[in-house]
Amino acid sequence: MNLAKVSANGQVTVPIEIRRKLRLKEGDKLLFLERENGEVVIDNASSAAIVRAQEAFVGAARDFDVTDDEDVQKLVDAVRYKGKKQS
Repeated sequence: MNLAKVSANGQVTVPIEIRRKLRLKEGDKLLFLERENGEVVIDNASSAAIVRAQEAFVGAARDFDVTDDEDVQKLVDAVRYKGKKQS
């Protein structure tokens, strides 16, 4: 168990063990999630965003028939140059 004290300004120093587990570094943002049972969970906002993005893209490669880097580049080019002439 780790304890942290809240300052008069509402600031908290995250204990070193927790910073290591969350891979927090200076300037990172924390994400506070409240579960249905009222429990509050803290996570590294950067890593949480990556996980959410990965979850959102599950199956996308299959849906877009992407099998390799070349297919990815074709999709990027299609979006990037939509309505523009490629040189």
